[in-house]
Amino acid sequence: MTVHAHPDDESSKGAGTIARYRDEGVRSVLVCCTGGEEGDVLNPALDTPEVRADLPAIRRRELDRAAAVIGYDEVVLLGYRDSGMPGSEANTNPACFAAAPLDEAVGRLVGHIRRVRPQVLVIYGDEQSGYPHPDHLRVHEVGLAAYEAAGDPGAFPEAGAPWVVAKLYYTVFSVARFRLLHETFLELGLESPFDEQWRARWEGVPDEPVTTRIDISAVADVRRRALLAHATQVDPESKFWFGLPPEVMDGIHPFDDYRLARAAPGVPEPTGDEVEDDLFAGVRPG
Repeated sequence: MTVHAHPDDESSKGAGTIARYRDEGVRSVLVCCTGGEEGDVLNPALDTPEVRADLPAIRRRELDRAAAVIGYDEVVLLGYRDSGMPGSEANTNPACFAAAPLDEAVGRLVGHIRRVRPQVLVIYGDEQSGYPHPDHLRVHEVGLAAYEAAGDPGAFPEAGAPWVVAKLYYTVFSVARFRLLHETFLELGLESPFDEQWRARWEGVPDEPVTTRIDISAVADVRRRALLAHATQVDPESKFWFGLPPEVMDGIHPFDDYRLARAAPGVPEPTGDEVEDDLFAGVRPG
């Protein structure tokens, strides 16, 4: 089970991982915490009054299409409104994710965890200084609390029978990948979309420890196809996403990086400089 803040986050973060496990027959469930109501229309070809008036419904359809491309078996909406960027008026909307009572949001997620009974839960990490969106911060807070509560018989008894998730992972922002992308643009004589302001963002972020690295080279095109399914949010002419030829882009750091944050008793954890190559390491039947 993966927990994301908005429609399109599931495509930019870990899409290849889900596609790889889909090909292995692993069932995957996506929990999307908000409807992305505060998103702008970033594709000029679709920036019309009709699209803007119906954006929440359109974004839901885009989410379903992207999830199908990636290979999710189920999409769950947690039911909150997009909180908008930090300091925006949307932050004060009582229906938004950031303003939701913590116990309420945790209880909703616990209910889905206990129903689905996943072995692995993936949420956002505690290091988000590079992009401190209120909903991304909330995914971490709610996801961590729900992981701990799901296996506690005394917590949220109305949410179903307790279920202990074997492993909790944080997604990791890959600074190495973005540096390689920038360098590749320059090597090919192309204008890099990563300007000084963009590079300062990743240069100012501490490198997170990577405990787990998933090889997605066999499904590297999935991220691109899933992003394009979010037609209002992704400009197909964007240099940021599509400025390099696909055969070049797909070969640049073809991995999804994660940090193992918690493991259930008896589940082995990587030690020292060991890096896992499987989210289910130590969980799969011997």
